[in-house]
Amino acid sequence: MPDPLQPSFFHVAASGSVPRASESACQREDAVVAPQPQPQPPSLRKLAMSHRMGAAVSDPSSPTSLASGDSHHAEGQQLHSVLPPPALTNALKESLKAAGSGPPGHPNGVPNDLHFDSPYSRSISSTAPASPRIPPVRQNSGSHTPRIRPHATTLNIPGMTRSRASPDGRIPDRDVAAKLVIIMVGLPARGKSYITKKIQRYLSWQQHNTKIFNVGNRRRIAAGMINRGDASPTNAPNRHDVPSQAATLLSKSAKGPDIVVEEPTELDLNKAKSAGRMDQSAKFFDPKNVTAAKLREQVALDTLNELLAYLLHQGGAVGILDATNSTIQRRQLLVEHIKAREPKLGILFIESVCHDQNLLEANMRLKLFGPDYKDQDPYKALEDFKKRVEAYESAYEPLGKWEEDNDLQYIQMIDVGRKIIQHRLRGFLSGGIVSYLTTFNLSPRQIWITRHGQSEDNRVQKLGGDSELTERGHYYGQALYNFITYKRKEWLIHQKNKIASSTFPPKPGDNTPPYPELNQELDDKNFCVWTSMLKRSIETAEYFEADDDYDVKAWEMLNELNAGAFEGMTYDEIAEKYPEEFAKRAKDKLQYIYPGLGGEGYLQIISRLRDMVREIERITDHVLIIGHRSVCRVLMAYFMDLTRDDIADLDVPLGMLYAIEPKPYGIEFHAYKYNEETFWFDELPDYKPRKTVDRNS
Repeated sequence: MPDPLQPSFFHVAASGSVPRASESACQREDAVVAPQPQPQPPSLRKLAMSHRMGAAVSDPSSPTSLASGDSHHAEGQQLHSVLPPPALTNALKESLKAAGSGPPGHPNGVPNDLHFDSPYSRSISSTAPASPRIPPVRQNSGSHTPRIRPHATTLNIPGMTRSRASPDGRIPDRDVAAKLVIIMVGLPARGKSYITKKIQRYLSWQQHNTKIFNVGNRRRIAAGMINRGDASPTNAPNRHDVPSQAATLLSKSAKGPDIVVEEPTELDLNKAKSAGRMDQSAKFFDPKNVTAAKLREQVALDTLNELLAYLLHQGGAVGILDATNSTIQRRQLLVEHIKAREPKLGILFIESVCHDQNLLEANMRLKLFGPDYKDQDPYKALEDFKKRVEAYESAYEPLGKWEEDNDLQYIQMIDVGRKIIQHRLRGFLSGGIVSYLTTFNLSPRQIWITRHGQSEDNRVQKLGGDSELTERGHYYGQALYNFITYKRKEWLIHQKNKIASSTFPPKPGDNTPPYPELNQELDDKNFCVWTSMLKRSIETAEYFEADDDYDVKAWEMLNELNAGAFEGMTYDEIAEKYPEEFAKRAKDKLQYIYPGLGGEGYLQIISRLRDMVREIERITDHVLIIGHRSVCRVLMAYFMDLTRDDIADLDVPLGMLYAIEPKPYGIEFHAYKYNEETFWFDELPDYKPRKTVDRNS
């Protein structure tokens, strides 16, 4: 057996022929005869042995290089390559240089005309045409067995992730296991509807198709209390509950969230309608009322069927079943119904528990504005509602052992976020929801949103940049400081007067009491001012910075949308020089991403503002955000629950100031416009959001 360090193993004739693995160097006439090498260091011998062993077990499909004179040997047989891999060859080459071995007459014993970088370097150039490229064919990892497991339920973020099945980043219809059925659990007046609307608004803002399916609305239809049009949450003129009005106040004028409540299809309501309105007093919710219990169960299943149709056939990602679902029997019925329809669907229970008596009393009084007690005596209505709650309490079974024994994921939310308990959460949607729920608080506060003052780039209508304010821009910053300082004091006086004048029965807009924290620390509430890292935003806050009573902070996530290669250009210049890009953006501004280094789109802005929104929800202080047009659009879309078609075209001109005040039932909204003549802000009482009129404003 030849020495593994024999040079003939690695050196070839000038013609480039390579000996076959079964031949030794002395058996070939064209082999280079080299003297016996000097003893090599152990490390080099070990390295060469590894190459020899690697060649012996190499894949038969490894490329083999032949000299032109030996081409006839290639026909009808498969040759094994004895060349080590390129990376290992380089290591060997360096070792040979260091040891000074090799044929005589070459520096360091390595011939200049030999290259070990790649075995392909020894092949003779061919004049034959290149082989046609055969594209890969979709297969099943070498198996003919059809795929039976569900697809991976990994993260799906529109604008941040893409796949063949989901080019826009949304949850594809095939990934059923990534979709989610949220089943609310809890006694009446525990804030379930408040929680569902917040979750729906948050997930929809992140571009996950989400709808609420309210069993109570269908129950009222089945009982003949209201007609189909009155039950629809999108029918603003017929709404009687304050929460729904607040949620859709500014969404395309009279159009609200795309939620449809269909009339029950499996119930025969003719008898109920002919007999008039079915009794909806506390007796209707008594567990001993067998007829009412069957009706409530059937309505719940019909509503669940609508939810499942939305997820499985209408492109939905999350469906929320808003009902009490207060017994294990009811929850088991729902789970079995879902599993029978589609076993891969995710199920998440969210239970709202309320121990705070002040909060519970406030929630009960808010119910008096709902459709169940419309035009009724408030004292009798409140008494009846408390009896309804007692009827539910007699059979109520909280989440716990049954869900855990059946490996079901659930979240218990106590006192609107003061305490969170979670079990077996799976999937990015469930994890994101519980993280969002931890930010809830009912502290009275104001959230102000505005753009910076006029900048030098605004004056010449350039995109992006980091220019300074004009003189008009500095005046805007001063007027903003004066106005906010005034409104801050006014708000404090208004809150104290509201506490002093609260009465029963409550009046529209009255809060009795609206928050558990209402009487706490109103005088000590801080005021935060958040800007971007750009000069025009920071300079607009210069007067707040000079007042020690304001806490000013700059955030990079509040920076304006990066226009990439179009930074510093005007819209007219883009339309002239890049008409295709201009047309592409005009066709779909929400999905469009500016080309070039750092270019962004609105979906990227939504993604980087996700933590900002959670922080706004978490803090109990007032906050003023001095941002930019894209940032203000995205934040307004979250708070106003605007549809995805509205976000990128929302009119947010310079000089507009928006005030948002969270309430137990939604938000209170005000819009103000800067008046340069009076150096003040005028309120616009009938303000409605609209599409941009001037793209350069």
